[in-house]
Amino acid sequence: MTQTVSTAGFTLVSSEIKADAPIPQRFEYNGFGCSGENKSPALKWQGAPAGTKAFAVTVYDPDAPSGSGWWHWVVINIPADVTELAPNAGAEGGANLPKGARHVRIDYGVAAWGGCAPPPGDAPHRYVFTVHALKDVLDIPLDATAALAGFMINATSLGKASFTARYGRP
Repeated sequence: MTQTVSTAGFTLVSSEIKADAPIPQRFEYNGFGCSGENKSPALKWQGAPAGTKAFAVTVYDPDAPSGSGWWHWVVINIPADVTELAPNAGAEGGANLPKGARHVRIDYGVAAWGGCAPPPGDAPHRYVFTVHALKDVLDIPLDATAALAGFMINATSLGKASFTARYGRP
């Protein structure tokens, strides 16, 4: 069952990935035996809580066989007047992000989107897409880990909206 978290009408959707549905193969990682396009999907949100000063977006796979899940994308300091990320906003270097936003290093070791890549033979993994409304812009080191960013995001959260989709290797 997919969990959807919504705070006072705060919602998150994608025109490219539907909640409770399989993720299209083009969002698969390109490496580790995977051959996807490794491009992030378009995301759009509305209804952020009053007092929001910035947003963060995370994509997390709780089913990864790592003992701690797998961070596929972390974007912080999205300006409060921005309500969407364009397709491939996760490109390395941050050129497709809104001004002021930046990537945080994920579990692939890069500061960018890292596509779906469950091990062959695994049941489809869950990918939790979340937008977080923050009461402050985050001041974290450029080399911060996704875990540190997650801690800071949760410490400054006013609310969040999520959807979950699944991906299994063909």
